[in-house]
Formats: sequence, C-alpha cells, structure tokens
Amino acid sequence: QVQLVESGGGSVQPGGSLRVSCAASGSTFSIFIMGWYRQVQGKERELVATITSGGSTNYADSVKGRFTISRDVAKNTVSLQMNSLKPEDTAVYFCYAKVVLQFLPYDYWGQGTQVTVST
Repeated sequence: QVQLVESGGGSVQPGGSLRVSCAASGSTFSIFIMGWYRQVQGKERELVATITSGGSTNYADSVKGRFTISRDVAKNTVSLQMNSLKPEDTAVYFCYAKVVLQFLPYDYWGQGTQVTVST
C-alpha cells in the first residue's frame, strides 16, 4: 500500500506560476514511477507528467516547456512546477504512483488538488 498526499495548488492569473507537491508513504520502496495527471469535470483524466526512479521524464505536449516535474527519491516526494499557466490548465491535479509488488503493477492516486487559472 502507498498513500499519496498532495499540497499546493490554488488560484493564479494567466501567465502566473504554481507548484504542487506530493508526499508518498507506506511501501515507498516499491514505487517505480511518480507523476501528475489532471482532470476537468466531465472529461477523462489526462497525463501531465511522469518521472521514473531513474529520473526519466515524460510530459504531455500541452505542458512541455512550461511545466517541470522533479522527484526526491530519498524523501519520496514529487513536485510539479507550473509556469506560464493558461486558463486551459485549470483542473484537479492528481498525484500518481505506479508500484511493483511481487512482480505485479499497481496504480495509486492522491485525493487531488484544485488548480484554477483565471483573471
């Protein structure tokens, strides 16, 4: 079992910056990938960015060059620095962890944190 707790988020004007962070607890030794997804009400949850324990990153095309994901493996945290925010970035942001236990993969999610970009 892995528990994920997000912090950060909030409201900002277009062009502004926000940072969301996530702390993992529990069987953290088994975490392979951590990352962020986002969801707008009525739409499917979509990938924002992920990072492996080795530091390899993957970004959605819509956030490349604006968002930066980072991870502290020793502290079991992952953060997402969001710059040049746009109204279309408004969503609930969910922390994500992929865990491998006894050779089987499991997905874990945080409770979500709201990010609102508006004038």
